[in-house]
Amino acid sequence: MSAARVAVVGHVEWLDFALVERMPLAGEIVTAREHFELAAGGGAVAAVQLRKLAGAALFLTALGDDERADRAAAELRDVHGLELFAAVRACAQRRAFTHLDAAAERTITVLGARLVPHGGDPLPWERLAACDGVYLTGGDGPAARAARTAPVLVATARAADALLAGDVVPDVLVASGRDEKERAGLEALPAPRLATVLTDGARGGRWESADGGSGSWPAAALPGPPVDAYGCGDSFAAGLTYGLASGMELPAALALAARCGAHCLAGRGPYAGQLRLVPA
Repeated sequence: MSAARVAVVGHVEWLDFALVERMPLAGEIVTAREHFELAAGGGAVAAVQLRKLAGAALFLTALGDDERADRAAAELRDVHGLELFAAVRACAQRRAFTHLDAAAERTITVLGARLVPHGGDPLPWERLAACDGVYLTGGDGPAARAARTAPVLVATARAADALLAGDVVPDVLVASGRDEKERAGLEALPAPRLATVLTDGARGGRWESADGGSGSWPAAALPGPPVDAYGCGDSFAAGLTYGLASGMELPAALALAARCGAHCLAGRGPYAGQLRLVPA
């Protein structure tokens, strides 16, 4: 059986990472023992994870018009192998600064307005209908409607504005059970066609189906010591999308998603540890 055809509609951020022993206290100065930068953000991380699961992934996004945007596009295409199509906005690329502490936790400060693709952008929206599954992290109403043409649509609760504007109901909504913004997004949306999935880190998570059913899943075993939590949730969502697009029932897709999150946690940065099902 051939791998599922998958895509992401969403955002990219340029990330600066600083490794510290602990988060600095108010007024304190700390020195990072290591620092690095790369293209990431929820849409990019999920797209790279999907490519490692499926062998190929389409990514429709929006970028700024500066040097960081150019570097992000080149990295995602040439290093990570994504089939990337990006609308260009006349603004600086959105950035984020992330502290990574000795407990493997990440703390993120976002710099700049969120850049997302719009349905009116000259992107190959028609190709989404030929995909088996799409993951949506951001867009406008027409972009959400284009994503809905795929048989399976998984969306983050942070894409609530696009889903509402497009009057789109995804098959699955994913949110962190600990994130107030994502919980607010869930409350603003109608119930998805299949289920709402609430993640809870090392405790796994729970799901609630549209017909009133519910269940939970355990966290997957780590393939090594915990290193870095950045990108775990996005890798989880990508694994869930791939599982459902491949025809798995929800429990099996959640088990695959949990493996993706656990593998990401065991690597430095969002990409080093991601689960791979196809050769590089």
